Amino acid sequence: MKKVAFFIAALFVTGASFAQGNMKTVEVGGAAMYPNKNIIENAVNSKDHTTLVAAVKAAGLVETLQGKGPFTVFAPTNKAFDKLPAGTVETLVKPENKGTLTTILTYHVVAGRMDSQAIAEAIKKGNGKATFTTVEGGTLTAMMKGKKLMLTDEKGGTSTVTIKDVYQSNGVIHVIDSLVMPN
Repeated sequence: MKKVAFFIAALFVTGASFAQGNMKTVEVGGAAMYPNKNIIENAVNSKDHTTLVAAVKAAGLVETLQGKGPFTVFAPTNKAFDKLPAGTVETLVKPENKGTLTTILTYHVVAGRMDSQAIAEAIKKGNGKATFTTVEGGTLTAMMKGKKLMLTDEKGGTSTVTIKDVYQSNGVIHVIDSLVMPN
């Protein structure tokens, strides 16, 4: 009887692990990112994404990013925001600039769950480049530079994915080292 109970328990654990697939808990900004939590629930715990979280709140996008999704978010770190000219972030989070801020932030989001494997497959199909339409309506181009996943925005700026495949209940996050900007 104990063997049967153990076997059933082992099947349950194996099945649960299989159902989770590659959805492991990853650490970002000193905090665990749990695949059973949504994008916002995880992002608020990352010390590397406090500027992004403040910007998402100022743009009124919290409810959207807590929604069903799925979303692929290219999440710039605080250091990425620091690369902007002095005073830019402070200006963008003002209520009168909500539209501009929303445009910039939604340019970092692609509808659907595009993990690194799906992006790599799209790059391969595109003979070295893949173009994705963002929620903002613009395009981001992805390519590999050696083993690094790179993004090029509509203005020709580039960003490197520094942490890939941070799975969320409503999508996946890829941490990036620079903001990407729409036209």
